[in-house]
Amino acid sequence: GKYILFLNPDTLVPEDCFEKCMDFLETHKDAGALGIRMLDGSGNFLKESKRSFPSPLTSLYKLSGLTRLFPRSKVFARYYLGNLEENKNQEVDVLAGAFMMIPKKIIDTTGNFDEQFFMYGEDIDLSYRIQKSGYKNYYFAGSTILHFKGESTRKGNLNFIKMFYNAMLIFVKKHYGGSKAGFFYFFIKAAILIRALISAAAKFIRWIGMPVIDASIILFSFWAVKFIWNIYIKTEVNYSTNLLLIAFPVFTLIFLVASFFSGLYDKGYRQSRLNRSSITAMVLLLAGYSLLPENLRFSRGILFFGSLFAWILLALLRHILVSSKIIEGADKTNENRQTIIVGSKKEYEQALAILKKAGMSERVLGRVDSNGNTEGIAIGNLGEMKTLLKKYPVKEVIFCVGELTFKKTIEMVSQLPANTRIKFHADCSQSIIGSDSKNISGDVVSADTKFRVAMPVNRRNKVLTDISISVLMLITFPLHLILQKNRSRFFNNIASVLAMKKSFVGYASHTSELPVLIPGILTTTTLPASMNTLPQESLHAADKWYATHYNTWYDVRIIWKGYKYLSK
Repeated sequence: GKYILFLNPDTLVPEDCFEKCMDFLETHKDAGALGIRMLDGSGNFLKESKRSFPSPLTSLYKLSGLTRLFPRSKVFARYYLGNLEENKNQEVDVLAGAFMMIPKKIIDTTGNFDEQFFMYGEDIDLSYRIQKSGYKNYYFAGSTILHFKGESTRKGNLNFIKMFYNAMLIFVKKHYGGSKAGFFYFFIKAAILIRALISAAAKFIRWIGMPVIDASIILFSFWAVKFIWNIYIKTEVNYSTNLLLIAFPVFTLIFLVASFFSGLYDKGYRQSRLNRSSITAMVLLLAGYSLLPENLRFSRGILFFGSLFAWILLALLRHILVSSKIIEGADKTNENRQTIIVGSKKEYEQALAILKKAGMSERVLGRVDSNGNTEGIAIGNLGEMKTLLKKYPVKEVIFCVGELTFKKTIEMVSQLPANTRIKFHADCSQSIIGSDSKNISGDVVSADTKFRVAMPVNRRNKVLTDISISVLMLITFPLHLILQKNRSRFFNNIASVLAMKKSFVGYASHTSELPVLIPGILTTTTLPASMNTLPQESLHAADKWYATHYNTWYDVRIIWKGYKYLSK
């Protein structure tokens, strides 16, 4: 062909885009490559559509945060060429590899992408070589595409940081020489180390540090309330320090366990989770306290107000961490958001059927007709979209692309209010796709999407069920010595469950389509895997039903029915 197009798979392209790009290249004979205006899955302009080469100073401005503070500055925002209008054609240094159209004769001269680069930097390198060959790189604003981004890798994690800056090192070694290369090499290595340390610290706080910090706060709360209680409430009572040194850490551990199983440490902090975990912990503590012998009791007041004080401090801490973006807050709009579907009556019914199978149809407000009329019980048409979004609490729009063109869809996406979630359904497909951010992978909704067994709370409950039943069986071991034929195998299986090497219930078939579970003593058919004689299709159907409808009582019922096989 006369032109070569490099295009990412996570993009939506308008119907006339390629023709417009080729027309531009035909009229600009000095063009070596053409990039395009890109929006993310929420309709926000992607700044990497146009960039400059990463000189040491330009990189310093970006890493120091000056680029973010002065996004329109010719000096500080040079990395993203923030001073250049996004809606005008521009000559730029670097084009995004997500969409690069290049005349074949240029590729024959400069060569293709350099395979030294992985994931990042190959577009910078190719753009540089095109310029060095005497041609210009053009940013073309005459057409717009959607780039969901994040499908290849997740930004912000340590792996991304390493890959990105290592790509910069390869670029510097390849194209910069002398002292400049040495300085940049040192600078990039330092940047990798600093960003890695920051990323590791943030990860520690999110996944390990929060329970440790919470434990310190809960312990402090109990001791602080005890101190105040002793001075102002029960001044005449002497509480046993030895008793409290044991009791308070035990109370703290109960508080943390309740928090874990209530989802407090799941991704995306919600106040409701903290409330639920705190109430659960208080109930458990007060119930357990009431069962203690009289000589081990000290004060319900300290227990109650210590828990209450801990809840206040934990809520305050998380408010600060979420505000400073050290931990992520849950998207509250996702909890009760309403959805409208844009499309014809037939497309609407197809999309609604997919949402129903995924258990998500209850939040659909109605259909916006894509043909400009309100036939077939539509709540409005495209011309009334902005009014509908203002009138109703709509936080998500699903565009059915069929009768509605990709070009019109992309135009509509760019006009929607900020924070509106956008997804797409192609005519006759069995899925709905979209991405809410340039930094995260695209989301997919399909008939097979929602597996309850994959939900964090159900994963924890499955582990808790395994451990609880194992402990119960150990406590009642004389009974199992009588009922089980192969006693040693039975207790070995119990030990494996406690070590989390096995679960009581696992899949009956081998499949990569379902959420991963550890091997089970029994399977979803209530039999051990070695005793299943059903066809693979039937076993897979049983596994799929289990994964889709899972709750802890299913495990209890399977264990009850398959009890005699626990020693197999």
